[in-house]
Amino acid sequence: MHLRPVRTAACLAGGLLLALSAAPRAQAQRRDQARPADQSRTSAPARSAEQPGTSAPRKAAPPARPGISSDQPSYRKEFTYGLNFNTRGGLIGGASVRSTHLLTQDWSRFWSIEVVEIKHPKEVKEPSANGSFVLGKSNYFYSVRPSVGLQRVVFRKAPDAGVQVNASLSGGPSIGLLMPYYISYLYSDPNSASAVDVREEQYDPAIHTQLDRIYDRAPLFKGIGDTKPIIGAHVRGALNFEFGRYRDAVTGVEVGALVEAYSKTPVIIRNRLTDDKSINDQFLPSVYLTVYLGSRN
Repeated sequence: MHLRPVRTAACLAGGLLLALSAAPRAQAQRRDQARPADQSRTSAPARSAEQPGTSAPRKAAPPARPGISSDQPSYRKEFTYGLNFNTRGGLIGGASVRSTHLLTQDWSRFWSIEVVEIKHPKEVKEPSANGSFVLGKSNYFYSVRPSVGLQRVVFRKAPDAGVQVNASLSGGPSIGLLMPYYISYLYSDPNSASAVDVREEQYDPAIHTQLDRIYDRAPLFKGIGDTKPIIGAHVRGALNFEFGRYRDAVTGVEVGALVEAYSKTPVIIRNRLTDDKSINDQFLPSVYLTVYLGSRN
């Protein structure tokens, strides 16, 4: 039962990628079929131009190459890196890198890796004696998303100006990393003259019930040794707006929607009066924006 959202996302991603992967092959086949007809049309005027008695027959112009226009891209590969902003992250959601290889004038294939932090929508910061902490937060949750996908040019810009619009679809596995959220908690009586007993522990609202005894959150990587992986899958669709002015550089933004599901529910926050699964989600859709820079060759 827990695997049903993951299977649904994986099947959807696979079906859409297979459908899109057939499009470049079909386009190439149509160009191959059109090539003999174009060659026959260009050679016919050349034969009629040959007249008897002339010193040398005029050579026919070479046939035009189908599918090649004056705005043919002057590069074959593209590499970009960017910052991600999404509806389930903080001020900066994460970072990504992408490598793109052109298949045809309009189609390209790419792979990418994205690392983002996923936050619970009900996270609230509370002040403490020496800093602040997130009320009820028991774990940090990070997602590593390797993806493969296809991209198609919707509107092509001029070589050195304008805006190009691309549509893309990609998918792949999601590797969730659940890292404990530690706090510094005072166990000794603050009014006692005895030694102060402050311990760094994973925050559990059922144990750490007195908020005035929470000194501060512990360092970010305090619980990295207890990180637990959770496997999932994701699929995304996006529109890409490219503002690059030069042929060997690219700048732009990508706006899209992502659907992600995990094999079990990642517990980000806890409430001692509520079951973990009722306040945390196994299915994690989001909307995102990525600002990217890169180069071409």
